[in-house]
Amino acid sequence: MTETQKMTMDRPTAMCILESLGASGKPPDRGILGINVGNATYLRILDREYLEGLLPAGGATFRIVQGGYGAGKTHFLYCVREMAWNKGYAVADVVLSARECPFDKSLEVYRAVANKIAMPPRDPLGMPSEGLPVVLDEILFDRVKEHGEEATRMWLREEVRRIPCDNAAFRECVTGYLRATLEEDERTRRVLAAWLIGQEVPPREHRDHGVYESLKEANAFPMLRSLTQVLPRLGVRGTVILFDEGDRVMSLTASRSQRLMDNLRQIVDLCGQARFPSVMVLYAVPPDFLRNVVPDYPALQQRLKAPGPLSERSPQSPIIDLEHLDLPPAQLLTEIGKRILQVFETARDLKLDHELQEKNAALLATLVTRHHYEVSHRRLFVKAWVDLLYGQVSEGEHALETGEVEALAGATAGSLLAPEAPEFEDFEEEDDDVFNPDDLEEEF
Repeated sequence: MTETQKMTMDRPTAMCILESLGASGKPPDRGILGINVGNATYLRILDREYLEGLLPAGGATFRIVQGGYGAGKTHFLYCVREMAWNKGYAVADVVLSARECPFDKSLEVYRAVANKIAMPPRDPLGMPSEGLPVVLDEILFDRVKEHGEEATRMWLREEVRRIPCDNAAFRECVTGYLRATLEEDERTRRVLAAWLIGQEVPPREHRDHGVYESLKEANAFPMLRSLTQVLPRLGVRGTVILFDEGDRVMSLTASRSQRLMDNLRQIVDLCGQARFPSVMVLYAVPPDFLRNVVPDYPALQQRLKAPGPLSERSPQSPIIDLEHLDLPPAQLLTEIGKRILQVFETARDLKLDHELQEKNAALLATLVTRHHYEVSHRRLFVKAWVDLLYGQVSEGEHALETGEVEALAGATAGSLLAPEAPEFEDFEEEDDDVFNPDDLEEEF
């Protein structure tokens, strides 16, 4: 934890982090870089080669993030999200699921990205408001503040409406939304906001505002490309899209798996083209995805095949393997324990004996990696360590005994067994509610 992070982590923030770690063993929404250990090489390469290198030059990149259950995929994505926000990128953090956002359905992917994209939070430790309309609101607010309303109107007429992008309807909708917001035309603003985030808007509603195309499966990828093309022209540094697939990708039917792979191949190919400017895409999956699923799709396998994971030796490898980190397992957990100890002290407003507690953390780390390595051992360590720290406060600080630690680790491990992969359920299409601008809540 850097000195800056120590100074900015106040007690309420530390309490939120501690609650997330202790209750579920999952990473907190913000402040994650303050407790991050072990993946510095991956983050350094992504920062140097891409966030500060390729993306500012207008390029794009795609990476697979692979790791088993509890290996830290979500943790890593949160680290990248925090790092990207710190550098001025818009970030969309999308959890894929069979019902809400299946990757084999392009329109649902666009909707998820458009609903989740967010500019860097103005509060360093708060979560930003999400959604493409909110992003456009922030861009417009900053533009008016810097240049004034009249200059902004000219900017909309002379520059924004002429931005080159794959889908003219998308550009017209963005221009119309910004103009309506500037002129306080709330009805138009609501209609176009709904269109931008993928809601089903009656054609007569959006055609009245110069948007002559409806969003559908066939044009979803051009819309996604247009989103990434327009944002840099509006002054955003670039776009980072984080997909967290989870285990469901292993249980799709053959037809849906084929569509998913086709969509993934399109994303990979787009990252090599100028039509996807200043974009980073990370796609987090379990290891079996590359071993058992991708080989059935040679076109995708050829694109993702690499002699080894991302490293200083191979900074262009498409694979980030979270089973290969900077530290060996026991040392990694011990270092995590040290970071959590500092968070615990801030949250509880107390001081503990660091030498004693670091020995306790090392003992727990050794036992966890020795006896529970097959069970999401990092999450197991985090939950058990927070529990032990509370015990050190309530019962008095003392050197932990092996039996005491083994009992707690075993009990915690029982609650963290990886769930079985769900059987595939082919969800029927549900008709979206038809948009009515009078019913839309005041979201944007």
